[in-house]
Amino acid sequence: MVKAIIAPSLLAGDFAKIGCDCQRMFDCGSDWVHIDVMDGHFVPNITLGPPIISALREAVPRGGKDGKSASFFDCHMMVSNPEQWVPEVARAGGDQYTFHFEATEDPLALVKLIKANGMRAACAIKPGTSVDVLFPLAEYLDMALVMTVEPGFGGQSFMPEMMPKVKTLREKFPHMSIQVDGGLGKETIPQAAEAGANVIVAGTAVFKAQDPAQMIAFLRDTVTTSLQEKGLLTE
Repeated sequence: MVKAIIAPSLLAGDFAKIGCDCQRMFDCGSDWVHIDVMDGHFVPNITLGPPIISALREAVPRGGKDGKSASFFDCHMMVSNPEQWVPEVARAGGDQYTFHFEATEDPLALVKLIKANGMRAACAIKPGTSVDVLFPLAEYLDMALVMTVEPGFGGQSFMPEMMPKVKTLREKFPHMSIQVDGGLGKETIPQAAEAGANVIVAGTAVFKAQDPAQMIAFLRDTVTTSLQEKGLLTE
């Protein structure tokens, strides 16, 4: 199923009130929230981990407080030895586990482990990694993530030279969910949408917007229009 999905990154929020920011994003119309987990080894930064995911899940239960609202936790694992954290993230309340191809020696086994723990499985590639590595995995993945910045820090500039990777994936796997992460906002979303991305991670652009709900709607509308024009939109 290919549809527009907007996933604000909590990395751009206020860590002193991260639970409130998480709920606020869903209240503003986001489909998912993107939770960046960094271990200080795979990337030179340390951020959120399973205890924070668990606390967020308590604040934002599955289905929301009314049992019907969006509450999907998209966990981007920028960690060495991603196999180690699968059970913990599952127990903490993660819905999707995105590992980096560069961090594992057996990506297919990791995909199977993630699914065995009840989560969706996604694989990310850094800017310097060829998109070809995803081809053998594609049929087993729920999503592919093409990084449009070097992973590790928020607020970086979008790398348009990554768009051919997205275009290649969309042409080769028309029904795959393809996520882009890094530097997405009003100025750069048209390039990502045109290339075929349907899952948009946006941090600063949403959290610093005067009207986050309006920004989320703009991002979604841009992607939806592009998917419609390509004949790819499904509900």
